[in-house]
Amino acid sequence: MNTIIQLFEESVKKYGSNPYLWEHTGEKYESLSYKELHKQVKLLAYGLYASGIDKGDRIGLLSEGRNAWVLSELGILFAGAVNVPLSVKLDAQNELKFRLIHSEAKYVIVSKNHLEKIRLIKDEVKTLEKIIVIDEDIEVDGIEVFLSDIMSLGEILAEDEKKDVDKIQQEIQADDNANISYTSGTTADPKGIILTHNNYTSNVIQSSSLMHIPENYKTLLILPWDHSFAHTAGIYSFMLKGASIAAVQQGKSPMEALKNIPKNIKEIKPHILMSVPALAKNFKKNIEKGIKAKGPKVEKLFNKALNLAYKYNDHGWNKGKGSRMFLKPMYMFYDKILFSKIRENFGGNLKFFVGGGALLDIELQRFFYAIGIPMYQGYGLSEASPIISSNAHHKHKLGSSGFLVSNMDLNICDDEGNAMPVGEKGEIVIKGGNVMKGYWKNEKASAETLKDGWLHTGDMGYMDKDGFLYVLGRFKSLLIANDGEKFSPEGIEEAFVDQSPLMDQCILYNNQDPYTIALVVPNKAAVVAKLKEQNLTPDSEEGQKAALDLLQAEMNEYRPGGKYEEMFPHRWLPTAIAILPEGFTEENKLLNSTMKVVRDKVIAYFKEYVDYLYSPEGKNFFNEKNKRSIEGMK
Repeated sequence: MNTIIQLFEESVKKYGSNPYLWEHTGEKYESLSYKELHKQVKLLAYGLYASGIDKGDRIGLLSEGRNAWVLSELGILFAGAVNVPLSVKLDAQNELKFRLIHSEAKYVIVSKNHLEKIRLIKDEVKTLEKIIVIDEDIEVDGIEVFLSDIMSLGEILAEDEKKDVDKIQQEIQADDNANISYTSGTTADPKGIILTHNNYTSNVIQSSSLMHIPENYKTLLILPWDHSFAHTAGIYSFMLKGASIAAVQQGKSPMEALKNIPKNIKEIKPHILMSVPALAKNFKKNIEKGIKAKGPKVEKLFNKALNLAYKYNDHGWNKGKGSRMFLKPMYMFYDKILFSKIRENFGGNLKFFVGGGALLDIELQRFFYAIGIPMYQGYGLSEASPIISSNAHHKHKLGSSGFLVSNMDLNICDDEGNAMPVGEKGEIVIKGGNVMKGYWKNEKASAETLKDGWLHTGDMGYMDKDGFLYVLGRFKSLLIANDGEKFSPEGIEEAFVDQSPLMDQCILYNNQDPYTIALVVPNKAAVVAKLKEQNLTPDSEEGQKAALDLLQAEMNEYRPGGKYEEMFPHRWLPTAIAILPEGFTEENKLLNSTMKVVRDKVIAYFKEYVDYLYSPEGKNFFNEKNKRSIEGMK
């Protein structure tokens, strides 16, 4: 099985009548079977051929997760073309236009919610010949046609021409391009990652060694479907096993869809959910909010239960072992009266989450493990199709990124490219069928990243003696002190934000400077509430000093005498701290489409603050800039 076409057709043969896709009609979820989808895919492939698509042509796909997303991707591939999956969060003038021009897209398939973006730029994308619109409750004009019109063309295509399309499908090779997936734009020009049919089928088979997905399993695909993690771990991994995927009920806006997630989880009753840290934190906040609403007695009991569960579970792999076995009766009691009730909000079937997209804080992992729906950290990157490792139900260590997929080699390398022994830190380098073909029209970047078939990930990590991978962060994120020593700031940043209710976001910076600085986005509501307790407001001099006292006290918890003094080497803690007047958002381009902070853009955007922190005045935490940021909270 070397192509996505073979993967899908084998699943249709084995699981034809099984439901594969679930979509909300407005009243309830309805399913589409493997066999029914296959018929539609064939018609779309015939229609694309009839309308002028040739083998290897690129077609953009811009839509929310829904049946038509999978239908479109498979239809494109069955026509011998290449899908260019596009994030719905991209802006038209810069990000979308760049990707469509760079990939030389011939067609774009788009939902009505995003049609306006394509209309804005269509004349500038010189290769664009057709815009295929998924929804039919709108007017189309010019080069726009409905998806159903293309499928109708497929229906009336002459039999001998249908045979030509079937021949194209049969002749598609493992090394033929399937997708050009663009990086999420942490630089001016994102790179187009070329993933072949074999990259996907290899990675789906590799990752099936990590976890068991019975054919009756369902998942609600909450992450964007163009996201490489949702794409492989959801759409294709569930396809391999005859299981099914459900789309979040869409609305007129992303916010409407977001509000539907808790309701949809209860309706679909998923067995597995895929998550990223931003989502996991959201789920945790909602759980804590629900507990708080039940009053102080329940909240106190819940915190007691959590602490006992943390002791009982420890690092997961040693759960209930040794003297911890004596905690089991109490843990089971708390599970029955508290944790099981929380699980009902997730539909009652949820076995575990799989976390990807970024490093998942260990406290989050401990929290979800305690309530009986573990969140297993995985690791990967789009250039690896993307799954490299993951924790799983039968084998896990909280805090690690899990064990490796099968049929893949991994080395930890030093700066010269030499393999390091177990336990030593270095760059994560991999080789296997899941490694991308290269970057589209970018030989320089391809040569820098791919060397003798080995993918240099740019991530730092190490393997432990039990075969678990620990990922420590991006080399590009590493901070360099003025003595040349390097360190990864991500663990410190996450700890500040996760352990302090007064901080929302944080970035550390040190580029061979005398000391490290921090750019902190405060939680305005929490700071104002604390001031209110002291009958103070942020617009008074006294209120500003009190707010900065509160924030400084949070930072001091990591210094000698503080609650977390043992957590990090003190030399890496920030000496000077800026309290910022605005957060890192998608609007100001400081978060990318997967909600990751784009470090270099943050530093450039707040350059004035960075420079100020290296001045004697800026080094004083109670400086004028910080006071002004507090004043702006009113």
